[in-house]
Amino acid sequence: MSPLSVLRVALRALLRNKMRAGLTTLGVVIGVGAVVAMVAIGEGAKAQVQKAFESMGTDLIVVLPGSQNFGGARGGFGSGQTLTWDDLRAIQSELSAVRAAAPQLRTNTPVLGDGNNWGTQVMGTTAEFFVVRNWAVELGRPLQASDVDGATKVAVVGKTVAEQLWGEPARAVGDVLRVKGVPYEVIGVLTPKGQSPMGMDYDDVVLVPAKTFMTKVQGGIKQHIPGSILIAAKNGRESARTAQQVTALLRDRHQLADGDPDDFSIRNLAEMANAQQQGTQTLTMLLMAIAAVSLLVGGIGIMNIMLVSVTERTREIGVRMAVGARPVDVLLQFLVESLTLSVIGGAIGVGVGVGGAWLLTAKFGWPTVVRPDVIAVAVGFSALVGVAFGIYPAKKAAALDPIQALRYE
Repeated sequence: MSPLSVLRVALRALLRNKMRAGLTTLGVVIGVGAVVAMVAIGEGAKAQVQKAFESMGTDLIVVLPGSQNFGGARGGFGSGQTLTWDDLRAIQSELSAVRAAAPQLRTNTPVLGDGNNWGTQVMGTTAEFFVVRNWAVELGRPLQASDVDGATKVAVVGKTVAEQLWGEPARAVGDVLRVKGVPYEVIGVLTPKGQSPMGMDYDDVVLVPAKTFMTKVQGGIKQHIPGSILIAAKNGRESARTAQQVTALLRDRHQLADGDPDDFSIRNLAEMANAQQQGTQTLTMLLMAIAAVSLLVGGIGIMNIMLVSVTERTREIGVRMAVGARPVDVLLQFLVESLTLSVIGGAIGVGVGVGGAWLLTAKFGWPTVVRPDVIAVAVGFSALVGVAFGIYPAKKAAALDPIQALRYE
C-alpha cells in the first residue's frame, strides 16, 4: 500500500471511534500543554530577571561599608563607617578599569509636593550617578557637578514620585518638593526603569546632591560615606576583574595586613545576574521534566488503547490479510493511527499551552514567553511518543495469523 492509502485507512479507523480517539489524545494534550505553559512561565521569569538586572546595569559593582565577618553591614547598606570620600576619589582616579563611580546615601522619609504627601526613598549622590546607573532624565535635567559642589537644594524625582504628587510628571519640573520641611526645586524627572528582581520600584526615588543630603537630611558632612559606592566597569564582561582591583585598592588604602578580613563588602551584579539566570534555568528544566512525565503517561494511554483496538479489530485484520494485505501494511496502519493520535494531541496541547500562558499574563500579570522552538520540540516529542508507544501494538497486529484472526469471535 502507498503511504497515502495507509494514512487514509488509519484516519477512517480513528473516525469510527471519535470518542475513544478524543479520550486517547487527552493525555498527550495535557502533557504538551503543560510543557509549553511551564517553559513559557520559566522563560518569562528569566526574561524579567534579565531585564531587571539590565536596568540596574550589568557592569555595576556595589561597595558596602563593613564586612559580613567584620562588625559592619551584614549584607546591608551603610551600617559601617569604613568607606571615605578619599576612597571614592581614589577609585575614580587610580583605576583605569572604572568608567565612573558615585556615592549612594539613602533614607526613607515622607516628601511633600503640590499639597500631597508620599513616602519614598531619598538618595544623596553626585552627577556620576547617572553614568554609573545608565539612567537618563525624561524631563528637565540631571544633577550636575555644580549642584553637588554648591550643595544646592535641587532634586530629580522618579516617575512614581512625580505621578503620586503631581499626577502628571511634566507638572513636577520647576515646582517645589519638601523633604523634612526643606524646599527643593524639582529640576528633572527620571526615565522609568520599572522594578528590581526583588520587586522594589526603582522609580519611587528622589535624588538630591550628596552634600545637600548630608547637611539637610543627615545633619552634617562626615569624613566617612554614610552609604555605599556604586561603580561602573568600563567593560561589563570584565566586571569581576574590576571588582578585584577595587578590593586591592581599598585593602591597601585601609592598611589591611595579609590575612585580615576586608572591612568592606563588594557585590558584583554581573555575577548575581548569572547566578539568578542559572537558578531560573534549573527551575525551567525541572518544570519541563514534570510536564514530560505527563506526556509519557499520555503515551502509555495511547499504547493501552491501541492494544484494545487490536483485540477488537482482530477479524478486520484477518480479512485484510486474507485479501492481500501484508504484515508490514498492517503494522504501518496501526503505527500511523498511533502517530496521528499523538500529533493531533500535540497540536491541541500547543494551543492549550499557549492559551494558558496568555491567560496567566492577562489575569495575573505573570510574564510568559512562548518560544517557537519549544513548540516545535513539544510537537516533535509527542510524535516520538506516538511512534514509541505505538510500535508494540502495531507489531502485535502485524504478527496475527490470518486464519486464527478470521476465527476470532
